[in-house]
Amino acid sequence: MDAVVLDPGKIGIWTHLLDTVPSERAREGASEIEEMGFGTIWIPETAGRDPFVHSSFLLSSTKKIALATGIASIYSRDAIAMASASRTLSEAFPNRFLLGVGVSHGPFVEVVRGHAWEKPVEHLRTYLESLKRAPFWAYKPEIEAPICVGALGPKALRLAAELTWGAHPYNVTADHTAMAREVMGKEAFLAPMVAVILESDPTKAREMARKDLAIYLDLPNYRNNLLRIGFTEEDLSQGGSDRLLDALRPWGDLQKISDNIQKHFDAGADHVCVQLVVDQTDYDSFKNGLPVDQWQRLAESLI
Repeated sequence: MDAVVLDPGKIGIWTHLLDTVPSERAREGASEIEEMGFGTIWIPETAGRDPFVHSSFLLSSTKKIALATGIASIYSRDAIAMASASRTLSEAFPNRFLLGVGVSHGPFVEVVRGHAWEKPVEHLRTYLESLKRAPFWAYKPEIEAPICVGALGPKALRLAAELTWGAHPYNVTADHTAMAREVMGKEAFLAPMVAVILESDPTKAREMARKDLAIYLDLPNYRNNLLRIGFTEEDLSQGGSDRLLDALRPWGDLQKISDNIQKHFDAGADHVCVQLVVDQTDYDSFKNGLPVDQWQRLAESLI
């Protein structure tokens, strides 16, 4: 991997909420996040806004914050299309775009997109190699965007360290971060996503966590990874045990949240993308559709 100039900072915001507001409000929100001091905004790809189009107008509305895809699915576009989009953003916004890619999940790929999801790690290797060789006949960026992989298991983590800047694990604990660091070695970039809940009432916090995790606990990639790092089938049943909920969706006051995020840095993370889990019935308290006040509280505590 070539030397990386992009600086993602230590703490980023991972959010799908910019997809839930009009584009103009999303641009304003990105600027507000930048002013808070976060180093990177991470945005997903499912069936919402195109992550590259979205990245372009968020980058154009900010001055220095980095934008990262977490992740762009390799089944959504071929390697040439992915490379072209990334290089276009790299040239237009030098050292501010991070290309996160991954294999997504079988149900999303097969049912939603209509592709075959077979031997995903082997397919990922072939794709990454094609990504680097992809032709680009437009004006080239001086430095191409670094690439990281949404990796969970040891095979994918090793592949991420071998062929890219590093990994962006999602829905993981600090124990997984320690395992990922050991597998990938000291040099690879490691940026786990940590979803947090600013709520000190255990019943309400776990109810929010259970709702947020509902879709993930049915996906084989996440289930297999959770079993691999020490949880049981009982932990994964009936919406998740308290032990599982507390580990994957840490909740409490700002000090408790900060302590949990620090565990990931102690385990070897270079950057932590913080996802704020919000009460879906509390949008009326947001600033024009976004939880700006809570993001600001996180910034003041973490940065």
